[in-house]
Amino acid sequence: MSDSLSQRLDSIHSMLSAGHRNLRIERHTLLLWGLMGAALLLLSDRILTPAQFPDVAQQALAWLLLLAVSLGGVAVLDWHLTRRIKRHRDEAWSFIHRQVLKVWWLLMALGTLMTFATFFFGGGYMVCAAWVVLLGLGLYVHGLFSEELLEWVGVLAILTGIASLVSRLDYVTIRLIAASVFGLGMPLLALMLDRGRSRPSWQRMAQSSAWTLVVLSVPLAVQRYGDFGAPAEAPALTLDAFRKGAGAEGRRILTLPAGTPVPVEVRFAGNLFRNDPAITLPLTLSKPVELVLENGVPTGEARFDGEPWARGTAGLWLHIPKLDGALTPDRGPLVRAVVNANTAAGRHD
Repeated sequence: MSDSLSQRLDSIHSMLSAGHRNLRIERHTLLLWGLMGAALLLLSDRILTPAQFPDVAQQALAWLLLLAVSLGGVAVLDWHLTRRIKRHRDEAWSFIHRQVLKVWWLLMALGTLMTFATFFFGGGYMVCAAWVVLLGLGLYVHGLFSEELLEWVGVLAILTGIASLVSRLDYVTIRLIAASVFGLGMPLLALMLDRGRSRPSWQRMAQSSAWTLVVLSVPLAVQRYGDFGAPAEAPALTLDAFRKGAGAEGRRILTLPAGTPVPVEVRFAGNLFRNDPAITLPLTLSKPVELVLENGVPTGEARFDGEPWARGTAGLWLHIPKLDGALTPDRGPLVRAVVNANTAAGRHD
């Protein structure tokens, strides 16, 4: 008698659980959004570059248009494919499904506007990690009403994005991790879906741990053992030879030795200060730097003292821990700032 009652209670509990989790995320949804996100992240340093759009406003608008077209196209394609599958199954769009879909589109729109805003307010270092957090939040919200596994993976994605910032990884590594979460994590998650079946917590934890291991091990191994950003073989060029006119044609690798003077021009904009000419700071290199030249013009590829090749300032860590002011009778108004500039290997110095 007690066993029969227990089985009935379990059946009722399963029916209630199935009623609460009545959504199903389609596998093509995870594939489309994951592959598009990975493509944008991996090609972000090769499309719409500052060389193509010298003006910051133009570059920001170009990126806004690119993200709106690409992500909007994925949203429309995903919606049409999902609608066709539901028609084939003779299923209707539930109210909850429509609301969850709106939340997902809202998160993608927030990520697009956040990326656009970083061109004017800074914070570009955090863009890739923020996209991972938004993705994890979207998966978690969807998992509340559908696959339980989406909740677990969503939380892990949020923690991955936050941990990459807390650990102060360099931008290239964070971008690789974000691309892996989208390009590997989403398709892998599509294969792991079990149509809302109830699983014990230890099994969900094992599935989530395996997902995290794959998603993190691949980009970290690529960053550790692969130097895919290395330029093609090119003759070496010294700074003295470059000053004498060498390297004006073809591809060369210019070496700037430690102790080389590098004047840094600083120009202030806005209506608070009036300072038309740029201020020049007489700084010198503390470690050698290699630059790639194409017909005498830097291509943006650089390597700091034996570290992996990077494009632009991807391997450079800038941090302003102190910015304050003072007012004294002998010196008058004074603005003080401390700027830490480290390479990827020395960012904790």
